Amino acid sequence: MPHRDKSSDGVNRLPGLSDSQVASRRRQMLDVVNALHLTGVQVDVDIPLIAVIGSQSAGKSSLIEAISGITLPRASGTCTRCPTECRLANSTEPWKCTVSLHFITDSDGQALGHPRNDQFGDVVYDKGQVEDRIRRAQKAILNPGTDAQKFLGDDFDNAGDTSRQELTFSTNNVSLQISGPEVEDLSFVDLPGLIASVGSNENENDIELVKSLVTTYIERDSCIILLTVACETDFQNQGAHRVTKQHDPDGWRTIGVLTKPDRIPSGEEDDWLKYIRNQAEPLQHGWFSVKQPDSRAIAGGITWEDAREKEREYFSTVSPWNALDLEYKNRLGTHKLVDRLSDVLSDRISQRLPMIQDELQKLLADTHTKLLQLPKPPSADPLSEVLFMLSTFTKALGKYIEGTPSADGLLQSIRPACDTFCQAIRATEPDFRPYDRAFASSHEDDHKFVVAEFISNEGSPFSPPDNSRAIFLDDVMKRANEARTRELPAHYPFVVTQQYIVSIVGGWLNPAEVLFREVHKILLKHVKQLVKTQFAQFPLLESRVSAIASDFVQKSAEETLARIHWFLALERRPRTMNEVHYADYRQRFLGHYKAWRPRDTQPPLAQRIAEAAAANDGDDKAALNDVLSGLARLGHGGAQAVDIAKIGAADEYDAALEIMASVRGYFQVAYKRFSDCIPMALDHELVLALDRDQALEKALHAGLGIGGDGGRAQCAEYIREPRHVAERREELMKKRERLETARKQLADVWL
Repeated sequence: MPHRDKSSDGVNRLPGLSDSQVASRRRQMLDVVNALHLTGVQVDVDIPLIAVIGSQSAGKSSLIEAISGITLPRASGTCTRCPTECRLANSTEPWKCTVSLHFITDSDGQALGHPRNDQFGDVVYDKGQVEDRIRRAQKAILNPGTDAQKFLGDDFDNAGDTSRQELTFSTNNVSLQISGPEVEDLSFVDLPGLIASVGSNENENDIELVKSLVTTYIERDSCIILLTVACETDFQNQGAHRVTKQHDPDGWRTIGVLTKPDRIPSGEEDDWLKYIRNQAEPLQHGWFSVKQPDSRAIAGGITWEDAREKEREYFSTVSPWNALDLEYKNRLGTHKLVDRLSDVLSDRISQRLPMIQDELQKLLADTHTKLLQLPKPPSADPLSEVLFMLSTFTKALGKYIEGTPSADGLLQSIRPACDTFCQAIRATEPDFRPYDRAFASSHEDDHKFVVAEFISNEGSPFSPPDNSRAIFLDDVMKRANEARTRELPAHYPFVVTQQYIVSIVGGWLNPAEVLFREVHKILLKHVKQLVKTQFAQFPLLESRVSAIASDFVQKSAEETLARIHWFLALERRPRTMNEVHYADYRQRFLGHYKAWRPRDTQPPLAQRIAEAAAANDGDDKAALNDVLSGLARLGHGGAQAVDIAKIGAADEYDAALEIMASVRGYFQVAYKRFSDCIPMALDHELVLALDRDQALEKALHAGLGIGGDGGRAQCAEYIREPRHVAERREELMKKRERLETARKQLADVWL
């Protein structure tokens, strides 16, 4: 802080500045703060102010009257039940007072997004009318649920019956703007007196409410605390002092003022003089003392001017005040206190304004960012807005179901279920064993090796089946014999082959339905997620679109399930036009089954060929190779040892082997066909159906009811913004407005 000189009256002055310059500087600083307060920006930034606090009956009201030159209501006690802001300005124009109601909370006690300053009645030009106007204003503040204008009427209860009040205390305040030739340049807020104990008109909640209200003011770093202490009560018993120490423990922001000095108990004068000398409870700005008229003088109608004269006379004639050094005499009287308050406040404002400018810029940027993060506000043309959103959604859905490169895309999410389905269908392959049950018990390990080797050559990912699914050669032969009717010897009915195939196909229903349910679930989940993404700003529209889309998917699902059952019905009648592949598979399996017939049950030639194929060298191996080479020269280059095994004497189980090979060969053709068709059907009938011929978009238009006469009104309802979003936007916009206004005010009036 710059060095200050003291004038003869003890008031600090900037070097080289005259009293008129100092007054002009004070006025300029107060104008800035008053302008900022009118914007309501004090809820966002810390604006310097003076807060007058004290315990009840500490003489606060009398001090406020002495500073402001007006009379405050006393009879009802409402003057201490809400804050009173006083903005004083010296003016060459006639004296006037404007009373306003300053609301920072609503009738439910919730903070307003934008504080309100409502002028309460016409401007008052007669000091004698101010007390009544303030009483009415306080009554309006304490009854926020009632129209404030009612308290300006003739039926207003001047007695101030507090038993009918909605609130006992309020954080909203009465604002007084007073100007005139003899008015000092000063601004302050008079806070309700701290309650020492519960009385007839108070309760425990009131004590905490008042303490909390006082705290919200004095905890701010820019608040200058004017602490009033009555000399008639022991200092340590006054709660206002304790609250002040909590928030300004070193006394940097506190100015002390001793009231009722004429009531100091005899013999205790020196104890109180220690405060004036700043020895007891030292404060950065020291202590002052004032003497206000007693109740008899007030009842006698003493004027403000007479009261000030009586105060000067008291301190200049009454001991021990009249014996103080000049340095301390300059701390006696209302004029000295007001001058010091004005000086301290203007200095604090001057120091704080550059920081306020920076804070306003940062808050504006932060508020703008938060507004951008909110969804855009609803369109003025709701019908066009809804149609545009629906079109955007269906286009996005079309691209989505066509396939996206994202790992969590729709098709990527469906693929694992399709893979599982294909594996499940492949696992239904018949487990034919080319030997009877009696042989199985003694050669099972060898058989497992044989089956595993052959299946591995087929490229199957499955392990060899277990005996629970095994179909032995003698079982097949028995069924074939039992099925014969009028067939010739060595001929067996096709129905045996068909029964095996139908039995296998019967196991395809469950995997197909499992795949259907999984795809249906995945599709529904992704569609709902896309709906949420596209329409999250409007919950009602999102809910309706989600419901309509879900119904559409469900209808498509029912048709798709019918198509799956249709495919299964086709497969229950064995048939294929893929004759080449079927014949190839059939011959390969027939050779396989014959080659791996137990050696002692095979024809002699088949046994010799099997032994030659298993050998590494020898004459039989060479002979086998010669036969294969000869067949190759004759145009059968793909022949294998198992093909040669078919030559020779017939096997008594040839009919069963033929049936097994036919079933197994057909399975290879059919399962691949079915494994392709079902996923393709699901994709075509269920997934792609969402975007086919704009079917879903048409369903949305119809389901939302936006095509009729009431379509515009219906759309307006759909895009009506959620209350919490609208309130948040309004709050931020009002905040931005008051921050912008405050920033412009600073630019207009500061320096």
